[in-house]
Amino acid sequence: MFHTLEDVCDVMRKIILFIASSLDGFITGENGELDWLFTDQDYGYTKFLSSTDCALMGRKTYETAIKLGDSPKEGRKWYVFTHSSEQNKENITFISDLVPFTKKLRQQKGKNIWLIGGSEAISILMNAGLVDEIIISIHPILLGKGIPLFKNIGKIINLKLVKSTKFNSGLLQLHYLVERN
Repeated sequence: MFHTLEDVCDVMRKIILFIASSLDGFITGENGELDWLFTDQDYGYTKFLSSTDCALMGRKTYETAIKLGDSPKEGRKWYVFTHSSEQNKENITFISDLVPFTKKLRQQKGKNIWLIGGSEAISILMNAGLVDEIIISIHPILLGKGIPLFKNIGKIINLKLVKSTKFNSGLLQLHYLVERN
């Protein structure tokens, strides 16, 4: 039996945005380029991935992952937010009702949920108060143009820094908790 809201929240899966950004706040270049991302080391990716069992992403992020040869790994599911109707595939489910679906997903048993991107899905879930943590790897590069990490955020969202890690490459990884108002 739950006694407080905190007790209920403790059993819900966390939604964690784990993403890379340029210093000027872009997640891809103007034409979707990702060649600026550092790939010289793991940057905590493997450890983070082991804490999740599914990924939630927008349609463009999904298409980019497929182009890069990525696919859901063993036991991992991908949930892809799209405005068009798509045929589900093995371990890939296409959804159009992002907020209601995500609310149900986080109440199911399982590990944490990885919010990969893109900007539209991130904004929708941030505005709905469904993102619990943000882990952002800031690359020491200015792109000048591209797809912004956060756009259409409709309210002030307070964050609490819980960890920062500086890497020899110049990459800075910041881990925030999203504060609930």
